[in-house]
Amino acid sequence: MSAGRELASWAARAERTRGRRVAEPPPVHRSEYQRDRDRIVHSTAFRRLMYKTQVFVNHDGDMYRTRLTHSLEVAQVGRTVARALGLDEDLTEAISIAHDLGHTPFGHAGQDALNACMREHGGFEHNLQSLRVVDELEERYAGFNGLNLTFEAREGILKHCSAANARQLGALGERFLARTQPGLEAQLANLADGIAYNNHDVDDGLRSGLISVEQLATVAAFRRNWSATAAAHPGLASRRAVHETVRRMIGELVGDLIEESARRIAAAGVVTIDDVRALHEPLVGFSAERQAEVVELKRFLRQELYQHERVRSMTAMAQRVVSDLFQAWRATPSLLPPDHAEAVTRAAAADGASGEARAVADYLAGMTDRFALAEHARLFGATDWPQSGGAGLPSIPT
Repeated sequence: MSAGRELASWAARAERTRGRRVAEPPPVHRSEYQRDRDRIVHSTAFRRLMYKTQVFVNHDGDMYRTRLTHSLEVAQVGRTVARALGLDEDLTEAISIAHDLGHTPFGHAGQDALNACMREHGGFEHNLQSLRVVDELEERYAGFNGLNLTFEAREGILKHCSAANARQLGALGERFLARTQPGLEAQLANLADGIAYNNHDVDDGLRSGLISVEQLATVAAFRRNWSATAAAHPGLASRRAVHETVRRMIGELVGDLIEESARRIAAAGVVTIDDVRALHEPLVGFSAERQAEVVELKRFLRQELYQHERVRSMTAMAQRVVSDLFQAWRATPSLLPPDHAEAVTRAAAADGASGEARAVADYLAGMTDRFALAEHARLFGATDWPQSGGAGLPSIPT
């Protein structure tokens, strides 16, 4: 049961969890999924999300969203939908706040650079790294490495996985080989991530001045809600109008997600979470009309914001920082802090060059934007970092 409510029969149920990697006595005053959430909140990797970014680098200012604020927004959307569908809110929240734990500094730019560095050693993918963080890298508990989360939380964190990697993950990887589905809470957290990410990038993109209301008016969902805001609140200041429009866009998607998912669940006739897992298509999703609008918005953001000249300039610099640090630490592990240098040495002794590279990648992936910049300046000298937006850029038009 979550938050004192009776759950739907198809929800994940904490008292029927598939368990943890290391057996532990059950919690006394909270559920297994509450324990998962609490462990994530207290983890070092979660705190570091405060200084890891999505589109804009941390030094650009404190008005833009970080991985931490994004994760909280995902959890807020997820809990709303979970409550409406009778799912476990605590599990949904745990997955939501853990999904970005493996992200490198500098968002996808950092991930791409680290993946290139690791190409000969198994590559790097932030989704797998999030699982690695909660399974191995966190060092907080005497009885085990990682956070020892439940199977259901780990299932939700691992959204994507290649067949090669899935074969190494045992029961957790089976669904990727059989092309079946995770539980509904995991499906929901994945969709909540997209809702939060896309709509809040609209807000941050407008705030930065890199995209304009006029450009966004070509996107159906924004145009409709911008017009509705103007009709309901004539003369509203542009900044507040943007907030109201984004709020309406999120509300539309959340409502549609609840209605469409409820329809699919009823049509599928599922009774238990095992019924859900046996399916080959997800049950949580948008209607065809809303899905088309989601795709349109994502395409717009990719073309007009993520590929903006200033963002690309920032991306190139971020990739240089990550590549420089990786190569420096591979060549001279003694440049690392002593405990991490020892970890690299142990990994090299156990697994050769690939183990050494993975240990360096673990350390680098755990860094915040500002710490990576500081380390790069320490090793290579000060860098003239490009500005992606902010002061001096055009304001949002009225």
